[in-house]
Amino acid sequence: MQGHRARRRFGQNFLHDARVIARIVAAIDPRPGDRIVEIGPGLGALTAPLIEAAGAIVAVEIDRDLAARMRAHYGPERLQLIEGDALALDWPVLAAAGGAMGAGRLRIVGNLPYNISTPLLFTLAQVAPLVRDQHFMLQKEVVDRMVAPPGSKTYGRLSVMLQVRYAVERLFDVPAGAFSPAPKVASSVVRLTPHDRSRYPAVDATVFAAVVTAAFGQRRKTLRNALADWVDAPAFAAAGIDPGARAETLAVEAFVRLGAVARPTARASPGHLVKASG
Repeated sequence: MQGHRARRRFGQNFLHDARVIARIVAAIDPRPGDRIVEIGPGLGALTAPLIEAAGAIVAVEIDRDLAARMRAHYGPERLQLIEGDALALDWPVLAAAGGAMGAGRLRIVGNLPYNISTPLLFTLAQVAPLVRDQHFMLQKEVVDRMVAPPGSKTYGRLSVMLQVRYAVERLFDVPAGAFSPAPKVASSVVRLTPHDRSRYPAVDATVFAAVVTAAFGQRRKTLRNALADWVDAPAFAAAGIDPGARAETLAVEAFVRLGAVARPTARASPGHLVKASG
């Protein structure tokens, strides 16, 4: 599976360190019958041990040359290959499909290209109830933000939007030398496990996303000013939130309470809602 030149436009950095590969596979702990979907299999460093353990997996590959190599190496009974962009994939349809993967929620894994990692995380968060867990290799700086607690400098929109849906756990860091070509940054492996639906009360997902986006839009603003289009004084009181606080001091649970009482004013346009929910 060697001989492929990494393509910058696809953000390709191929994992080659056998110890790191073994550690990732051990963390995933694939079992026969698991419905594993690998995003960006590349040269197959993770693909081979995943297939060996699970029997069959699905892989999503945007690079047509790599997709052709995968098809030549694995039969369809072991690898269901989807050639295309993971960002454009209909994940609910994939989750509902059976085929070689059998039944059960998806287990999504991948060494994600840095250039699409954040939008892909937001895309997958929308189908969290269909997922058992996710294991990703990401830029360390992104994982820092994903796991950040309230009050830290890295706590922000990404932290809240993921932590409201998942238990987010950094597993270990990976040096640049584990890849070819070596990226200019360190990486981390992270596990995301969806929360039970009963963990938080039902809140309109679009409104919640818009409130979080507005709250962190200008971090120096107080919530009173940042959320002027969404939350008035009685609503702050009902949620038990100090309007003089700043977004980075609020726990995820507090944002859920704000999302429950938020009501958009005329200034909070429908376009704002759509953009924020993404």
